[in-house]
Amino acid sequence: MQQIIFFFIRNKNFLLFAVLFLIAISFTIQANSYHTSSFVNSANFLGGGIYSARASVTDYFGLDAENQKLTEENTYLRRQIEQLKLISEVKLDTTITDAPFYFKAAKVINNNYTYSKNNITINKGAKDSIAIDQGVITSQGLVGIVNNTSINYATIQSILNTNSEINAKLKKDNHFGTLVWNTKNPNIVQLKQIPRLAPLVAGDTIVTGGKSTIFPEGILIGTIKDFELTADDSYIVNVQLFNDMTNLKQVYLIKPTQAIEILQLEAETEDAEQ
Repeated sequence: MQQIIFFFIRNKNFLLFAVLFLIAISFTIQANSYHTSSFVNSANFLGGGIYSARASVTDYFGLDAENQKLTEENTYLRRQIEQLKLISEVKLDTTITDAPFYFKAAKVINNNYTYSKNNITINKGAKDSIAIDQGVITSQGLVGIVNNTSINYATIQSILNTNSEINAKLKKDNHFGTLVWNTKNPNIVQLKQIPRLAPLVAGDTIVTGGKSTIFPEGILIGTIKDFELTADDSYIVNVQLFNDMTNLKQVYLIKPTQAIEILQLEAETEDAEQ
């Protein structure tokens, strides 16, 4: 306490000057509208800069949470879209139960695209109802098909895999073919067995054909880059993917709610014809 008193005694002249200086500035600001406005604007500028910087830091560290929220919202919207598709296809007196496809979000934790048989690993597994042969997409388009699962994780056979064969078609006129990959470019796949009569135009959209229980019809794949006629009198089409297959983060898994019933019926039909 004695040291504090000695400090004030030693610096009494400076402290008196500082107090008087602050009082003079206060009177000047209050008495002059220009100075008042300048002071307020300066304070707002400094405060706004601090708040903006703090918000930027907070937003940056909250990106993961925001991305998760957006992914969940997109999953919900995809489910609603499937419900609406179903409603538009049935009569008013038909009882509607569930949409034929159910969507679930997952995060990519490993992505291969430099091999001939590429696979992708996600952070969801059997405990999350992920199963083999479920289709995988992003908001941009097709990714692949689940080929293995553990309790907490699953792997996806990428469309950049020489074992991958997926039914696809021209969006504008429903000519079907098989989607494969020739291993040359991770952002270009090939659609083969397109009939010669198909009116191909560069830039036209390619989508899933819906001829299996794995993918709904109309999932985006890419656009026609170019094409050539093969020896068997059909086209092979180079398709520029909508997805950047080298930069995958969030994906959606497609669970067909009626797949078991459909596959069982088809199996029984095949057995009956043999």
